[in-house]
Amino acid sequence: MSVWRQWMEHPESVWVRRVFFQIHLWVGAGVGLYIVLMSITGSLIVYRNELERTPALVSSIEWIVDLHANLLFGKNGRFVNGIGAICVIFLCLTGAIIWWPGIGNWRRALTVNWRSLFARFSWDLHSALGFWGFLFVLMWGVSGLYLAFPKAFNALFGFLDPADNFTDQTLDWLSRVHFGRFGWFAEAMWTLLGLMPAVLAVTGVFLCCRRIIFKAPPARPY
Repeated sequence: MSVWRQWMEHPESVWVRRVFFQIHLWVGAGVGLYIVLMSITGSLIVYRNELERTPALVSSIEWIVDLHANLLFGKNGRFVNGIGAICVIFLCLTGAIIWWPGIGNWRRALTVNWRSLFARFSWDLHSALGFWGFLFVLMWGVSGLYLAFPKAFNALFGFLDPADNFTDQTLDWLSRVHFGRFGWFAEAMWTLLGLMPAVLAVTGVFLCCRRIIFKAPPARPY
């Protein structure tokens, strides 16, 4: 059987996929708590401007903003956030590769069986949510990387676009898209969808612990 046919029909047997699976598993386990923190605080501060109209909430909101942007450690915390954003991007890319369940099961991997056992439910939820939310999570990773390392992005775009035909608009868009600054509907969506990385992290860490610590078999095959 050719490698391509193996990938299409039995991707779990392809060694490259197994390598990416291990990388995805350990990176996800390492940054799971960080992702939960960023996800929850990010959702909370989508409505930062509106919440700060109440004077009693200003100090609390600013504390959450500082926690989300700098981990309460100034430039050092922002640098850590940049590394965290790289990890999120890496998880998205490796997750996209290992998501493919085979030609006979791909439709099943898009849904969640709400009546299944908890381990299988967690796998289904992680898989389906990872597929449908891929672009959003990747967007948060890339825009978060820009917010952590703006000078690097400015230098890169300055090299690619010396005439500044699209640099300012693109970088402004990255800063706005991170918090959904496109009107009330987008902000409401960002508040809700912003919790998606936390769900992915929790289900991913659960599956990791089940597999590594308790030596349980995988929740698959379908």
